[in-house]
Amino acid sequence: VQLQASGGGLVQAGDSLRLSCAASGRTFSNYRMGWFRQAPGKEREFVAAISWSGGSTYYADSVKGRFTISRDKAENTVFLQMNNLKPEDTAVYYCAATRRAYLAVAVSAYDYWGQGTQVTVSS
Repeated sequence: VQLQASGGGLVQAGDSLRLSCAASGRTFSNYRMGWFRQAPGKEREFVAAISWSGGSTYYADSVKGRFTISRDKAENTVFLQMNNLKPEDTAVYYCAATRRAYLAVAVSAYDYWGQGTQVTVSS
């Protein structure tokens, strides 16, 4: 079971980035997927989650309207499109998978984690 996050980088405020999370090792058809982030000195926080069908999504208030989570079932990949980035979005972003039967927001609810990708937004 492996999750590989990619797509981070250094951008300016107002720019966009798209993160990808490729899942391998087993079938993730029954897993909900989530994105979390962790800024220096802060706890890891929920960003967005998606059902594997893609029919249900959920976002943290801080990113609602700017970020979009989506998935490609055929490629076992989940994306996080981030628009209008702000300096406060700077963090290491992690993708995660959960077997819970709902869109979970708690770190403890997720069973598998990727290695993280750094997003830095300059003002």
